Amino acid sequence: MTKNYTSFTSESLFRLLQKDDSSAFEELYNRYWHELFIAAYKRLQCREDAEEAVQNLYESLWKNRHKIHIRTSLENYLFASVRYIILRMMQQKLLLPAFSDGNVDAYCKPDRSTEEGILINDLSRHINQLVDGLPDKCRKVFELSRYEMKTHKEISTLLSISEKTVENHITKALHLIKNDLNHFFFL
Repeated sequence: MTKNYTSFTSESLFRLLQKDDSSAFEELYNRYWHELFIAAYKRLQCREDAEEAVQNLYESLWKNRHKIHIRTSLENYLFASVRYIILRMMQQKLLLPAFSDGNVDAYCKPDRSTEEGILINDLSRHINQLVDGLPDKCRKVFELSRYEMKTHKEISTLLSISEKTVENHITKALHLIKNDLNHFFFL
């Protein structure tokens, strides 16, 4: 009997992925591929490059599944990771014309995995501080929505507030976080 992975949370799937469950990986791939592709395409404006960026992300996710430690949500991690991949791709495109004489092999690309890991950890820590600084009700709604992946309806039932109030709290939290994070992302 096979498991129905569609009902699993992303975090549960990631834990299974870390135990080498390829079906969990496939479900994560199916669950996020399209959204990640759209995000990459918006920045790269090229279908092939966007597909390559998302493919690189999933390849890295599989290769590094035992080393990755996610402190926020898997979704946040995936979207932050694809942004870093896009930045690298854009950087490479800017550097390649400098080597248009055909001597690209002479260029040695530095390993930035440690630097990227530090940036991701710093970003996660900063987002956690921002979330902790939100007003109590707003923070609770945001955490239920983004960390526990609850729907607006589920949150409104849990907290005995209207769905519109849930939406307002999430909008407020995202606005505050986005405004504070403008210096992290320039895309």
